[in-house]
Amino acid sequence: MRAKLIAGNWKMNGSLAANQDLLLAIGKALGTHHCKVAVCVPSLYLAQVQNLCAASPIVWGAQDLSCHESGAYTGEISATMLRDFGVRYVLVGHSERRHYHGETNELVANKTHRALSAGITPIVCVGETLAQREAGLTADVVKRQLAAVIHANGHCISEIVVAYEPVWAIGTGKTASPAQAQEVHAMLRQQLSAASTQSDRISILYGGSMNAANAASLLWQPDIDGGLVGGASLKATDFLSIVAAASQ
Repeated sequence: MRAKLIAGNWKMNGSLAANQDLLLAIGKALGTHHCKVAVCVPSLYLAQVQNLCAASPIVWGAQDLSCHESGAYTGEISATMLRDFGVRYVLVGHSERRHYHGETNELVANKTHRALSAGITPIVCVGETLAQREAGLTADVVKRQLAAVIHANGHCISEIVVAYEPVWAIGTGKTASPAQAQEVHAMLRQQLSAASTQSDRISILYGGSMNAANAASLLWQPDIDGGLVGGASLKATDFLSIVAAASQ
């Protein structure tokens, strides 16, 4: 059975003082829980988070990486640089990167390859907009997004984590119902099963406004292996409630 994974995505939030308070509060309470816990933080804070979490059950990740290994790419951060800071996970293809920075399915696939080559687990994000859902295109969109990653990384696809994040439910207060989320997760599971004989190793997280109130009902679904948590990951009490739901 896959262990549940709860990964916090701090987005562009945090400060040295706030990060310390948050991580110390979370770390103190994790001893009684039985799921994997990660925080994906702005790259400027990776050194601080590495120091704060080194002796705790919390693992840390980054929010993006370059598709290049090195070179004249000012402002970019490579996978090998992230590895220097003990990064375990990296978000790839988050909807905000796709929307605001024009990241294509092919670029996401390349970034996934770069992370895997450096021994970092990519959390590959897929999801549809509200317009796409209302047009009945959910399956086409998310399967195409994942297919690009599978095509470029088929030999080691079992090493990734997938996060289904319906774009219409991110930061909006809206959430896919447990049944809606499970339907897409089951479809992604089937797609991964067709691509790899070790697909049972791949965790699929739900990433659309998971919070303390809805976490248990979502995590109860058979194909939801955890959560990619946004706003609720910035509040220790809320984040720990989600972790507790995943530990049941």
